[in-house]
Amino acid sequence: MNLKKLHYFSGITISIFIGLHLLNHFYSLFGAEAHIELMNDLRIIYRNVLAETILLLSVVIQIFSGIKLYRKKRKTESDLNDKLQKWTGLYLAFFLLFHMGAVLFGRLILELDTNFYFGVAGLNTFPLNLFFIPYYGLAIISFFGHISAVHSKKIKSKIVGIEPIKQSYGILIIGIILTLVILFGLTNGFNGVEIPKEYDVMIGK
Repeated sequence: MNLKKLHYFSGITISIFIGLHLLNHFYSLFGAEAHIELMNDLRIIYRNVLAETILLLSVVIQIFSGIKLYRKKRKTESDLNDKLQKWTGLYLAFFLLFHMGAVLFGRLILELDTNFYFGVAGLNTFPLNLFFIPYYGLAIISFFGHISAVHSKKIKSKIVGIEPIKQSYGILIIGIILTLVILFGLTNGFNGVEIPKEYDVMIGK
């Protein structure tokens, strides 16, 4: 299997998890309890040795193959789609590396339940939210931007016309709207969420 295919299939594996993860975050619109309840149901699928091993391996493959593909193509001429794919891919590699590291640190070192409150502590604490709002927001937008660019390339190779462009823009617009909706939910309508005492370590208290 060549590098592109390896990157593609590891990306599909990660995308399945991210899809479930974003659905979970969307549930924050119904409150922290609803978010945690759905998370506990979803953990039956991905919180086990087999699923976590596959996911971690996919993330490692995705990051290293993505960086190699970027270095290979960075000196070649590129259009807007190529640039979107490259830069969103680089940000996703950065985000996945630090986000997965933070979750593992929280679980194994801090011995915290990495649930709703673990994820939103920084989002709901000033001045930490000045970093975490764009940090999470750009991750979701980059995910949809990356899919948008890949989709456009694959469709263009089969169909000639304006429709593929519309589809790609549609994916990106959906991603931007979903980002705003999720951030709205994770911050209780931008009014802030009360963080339990056991998560104070996440905000330096």
